[in-house]
Amino acid sequence: MSLVAIDPITRIEGHLKVEIEVEGGVIVRARCSGALYRGLELILIGRHPLDAQKITQRICGVCPLAHSTAASLCLDDALGLAPPRNGQLLRNLIYGANFLHNHILHFYHLALPDYLDPSTLEGRLAPLGGLLAPGDGAGDRRFSPEENGRLLEHYVEALVMRRKAQELVALFGGKMPHDMAIVPGGVTCRPSLGDVAAFRFRLRELASFIEGTYIPDLLLVAKRYGDHFQLGKVGRLLSFGCFPLEGERLFPAGVWQGGEVKPVNADELREGVYSSWYRGEGDSHPREEEAPPDPDKARAYSWIKSPRYQGEAFEVGPAARVAVGLKLGPPGLREAAEGLLSQAGVNPQALSSVMGRHLARGIEALFLIRAMEDWLSQLDLAGPVAVPYSLPQEAEGQGLVDAPRGALGHWIRIRDRKIAHYQVIAPTTWNACPRDEAGRPGPIEQALEGTKVAGDGLLEAGRIVRSFDPCLACAVQ
Repeated sequence: MSLVAIDPITRIEGHLKVEIEVEGGVIVRARCSGALYRGLELILIGRHPLDAQKITQRICGVCPLAHSTAASLCLDDALGLAPPRNGQLLRNLIYGANFLHNHILHFYHLALPDYLDPSTLEGRLAPLGGLLAPGDGAGDRRFSPEENGRLLEHYVEALVMRRKAQELVALFGGKMPHDMAIVPGGVTCRPSLGDVAAFRFRLRELASFIEGTYIPDLLLVAKRYGDHFQLGKVGRLLSFGCFPLEGERLFPAGVWQGGEVKPVNADELREGVYSSWYRGEGDSHPREEEAPPDPDKARAYSWIKSPRYQGEAFEVGPAARVAVGLKLGPPGLREAAEGLLSQAGVNPQALSSVMGRHLARGIEALFLIRAMEDWLSQLDLAGPVAVPYSLPQEAEGQGLVDAPRGALGHWIRIRDRKIAHYQVIAPTTWNACPRDEAGRPGPIEQALEGTKVAGDGLLEAGRIVRSFDPCLACAVQ
């Protein structure tokens, strides 16, 4: 048996350590470890409740809009607020731009280098050779020289598209990262006709890139690496849904298992710390959870906690949203998903896999950008964008939404008009969590265990872990 530690995993956000034990060409055991404690939940205690929406954005600079949205939904719930339709549309447009940025970033700049050969680059792309080589996938190159060169050209083009997506956030959100517009009760921005025109121009550029470049590239990778639809599978999927508009969500909430979809009951969420460097007994609902740090805890191996739903670990993220959306989503989502799954030659069961997660992001990007074009046309430039509110002496609230990387929850308790308790469960807390008291591994650990590998397993482990797009800053808060 050989033990291999990958510390840190590169091309993800933050510091994730993965240990794998390989025996007989199979990963027999895996452990994920978040190597940093931050304590932002504790920093919030005693502060003004409205600080939550600003401070939690600082959890991460890659996905701050997710925390801005979840915190605002949480405060909406606590304060009894219902944002006007304009406010909901603008929230969704701002957040949607960040979604698109994240998916383009992940495919081209975090995951795709695992499959490319930059060693033969010449001319203006030559500097990429030193930046990307040698790569974990050096022994598994399947693209022709022409395909490889074209994908590397698109790697560079995608940098420009990411900038345009960030400009969309800034147009309505004020700046990026850490927007200023999404607030409890709606938004602070009232865009002008010129702002809408500038937004539409960039949105159409992104739509052209997604439809004409991203989707064809994604299908090419899926064709060359079709066996990766069987790599890194989990099988239990959960989504809180996202992009709410007048009581419905563009991507609906649900729990997917064995092809069946059931509603999510937030009261059945729990978070444990058995293998984490925190004190605490048993699993607690995030409304009540108290878990002070304990860096000397003997059996622990991660600063990530262990979320569970009905006692089980669930994969969250694009695979979950698309799987649930195929059952409960609007016609446009089902059509986009069925179309790309058919072109890739796989069924929905393949979504929880390395290549399935990549395909799910493409499905989302394609459907979302069409929805954003529709939302933009629905804006009433003279209509209200927020509702007034007053701060109660005491209140509780929760904000459940999906971030690009998966299910995100914020919980607040207000006492004496101050934050008495705040809890965050982020997507990578779900996906990269350690074993619980019953010894059940987290989703990334599950995806790794049982995998047949060539040699030391670094190639397969890297591709599996990156397919989840881990964000460790969020996971450890």
